[in-house]
Amino acid sequence: MKTNLLNKTAIVCGSTQGIGKAVAKELASLGANVTLFARDLSGMRAVLKELDISNSQNHDLIAADFRFPEEVKDVISEYTQNKNPVHILINNSGGPAPGLAIEADPHDFINAFSQHLICNHHIVQAVVPLMKKEKYGRIINIISISVRTPIPNLGVSNTTRGAVASWAKTLSAELGPFGITVNNILPGLTETKRLESLIKSIADKRGISYDKQVKEMKANIPARRFADPSETAALAGFLASPAAAFISGESIRVDGGATPSI
Repeated sequence: MKTNLLNKTAIVCGSTQGIGKAVAKELASLGANVTLFARDLSGMRAVLKELDISNSQNHDLIAADFRFPEEVKDVISEYTQNKNPVHILINNSGGPAPGLAIEADPHDFINAFSQHLICNHHIVQAVVPLMKKEKYGRIINIISISVRTPIPNLGVSNTTRGAVASWAKTLSAELGPFGITVNNILPGLTETKRLESLIKSIADKRGISYDKQVKEMKANIPARRFADPSETAALAGFLASPAAAFISGESIRVDGGATPSI
């Protein structure tokens, strides 16, 4: 199976921690040149030191704050105008704060939509011409299982993630003729700082301990555990590879069987 990514260049967004960092490390281990894209320069510099260079890869970083789409647009435009080849794009950004949809301020939806869909769109518009030139493109969006089943107390996130999934499906049809695939990965409960924060929020609201909340959540997962970020990264590595050339327009769950739908 052709999964090596030698001579391929990947941009990985939100790559200083959690799933984004795990994906960056996975792609580098498969031979890709990885460009980290996040707002935390010191965090990215630390991650750069952890990336595989056994195949003489040239890793890089670019910085922008995804709360400001125009900043993201300017930075990615400058990067692509420098004729850097891009074969793989991993769209990934931290999720909105928890809370009920009915209680959300309308600006919370606008901000989340901007941070996720609009920033994704700016980046895609910048890199697709390079992918067309290379005749190889993999756009992979890290979203959430809420695309299949809305998650309680994540009203803004559920709404935004669904929009990103529809956008991606639309793009997959438009870009397919150019050898560019577009797919979504839907992580379930994964050992990240965001999950820790979500568990604490739920536990505090219910008036129970953090550990009790963890135990209850794991009990609802057939695998009886949370995912490790590397397990989502493994799927990203496959979807980014030549082996996945005929897989496009898909939303694939990595949730230990937890989502109660086919």
